[in-house]
Amino acid sequence: MGSERRERMRALGVRLRALRTEAGLTGAALAQRAGVGQPTVSKVETGRMVPSLDVLDRLSAALGLDEPTAREVRDLLAAVVAAADSDPSADGTTSVGTTVDEEVRSARLVRSFQCVVLPAMLQSAEYARHVFESARDSTPEAVGRAVAARVERQSVLYEPGRESVFVLTEAVLRTWPGTPALMLAQLDRLLAVESLSTVRLGVVPWRRPVPVLPRHGFTLCDRRAVVVEAFDGERVSGDAAELAAYEETFGCFERAAVFGGEVRELLLRVMKEFRDLGDTVTP
Repeated sequence: MGSERRERMRALGVRLRALRTEAGLTGAALAQRAGVGQPTVSKVETGRMVPSLDVLDRLSAALGLDEPTAREVRDLLAAVVAAADSDPSADGTTSVGTTVDEEVRSARLVRSFQCVVLPAMLQSAEYARHVFESARDSTPEAVGRAVAARVERQSVLYEPGRESVFVLTEAVLRTWPGTPALMLAQLDRLLAVESLSTVRLGVVPWRRPVPVLPRHGFTLCDRRAVVVEAFDGERVSGDAAELAAYEETFGCFERAAVFGGEVRELLLRVMKEFRDLGDTVTP
């Protein structure tokens, strides 16, 4: 990360901290008012995290900022983004796959559909490493930072008051990077996450026809935005018509999926197949 970007991130954080202090709020109180995690407030204020525009607007509203001050902090965020775009030392690795992480961080209801790759919030560290290493021009340093950030952001799965619904095709469970051992650990994580009261995990089994031919994955964040995923990055849309279309599509896949005991049985069956496969793979 370039020094100019670090300085601009720090400037944004210092300004937000000063505004919070002026408002007489603790970091925890601001986080509750804004509907974001307390770690998000702390990391933004210390210049360790770049907030999405949605998160910044939530913080501004929670602070009761007038329009000129709200515009000021938006300009500070724009300066951070501009510094990142112009930094010749920056690479694209951490931008691929991290937009969805940031949007999920600020949402109370997350619904994600995937047809090839596991949802970001469910990936083990080693699985995520393969995802980021597949990005064009990736470097070990950038991959390490991206993996660490992804794993840290997964803490939202355990926060009360949030709901996460993940729907996968069975192909996701059988499209594997690395080794069978990596997938055994990954599937074991899915079993653990499926047991959380804040999470619903569904799989469309191969024996059922898909209701819509899937072309890519997507994640709905609350009812305000959809993150559409592609090979080289993601785009965020808040367009009402597009949101409605993705809401309907997610509902189709959700109704076709199995949940609860059926999905656990499916995961255990796939794990057995990976164990058998591991016995035949030459190191």
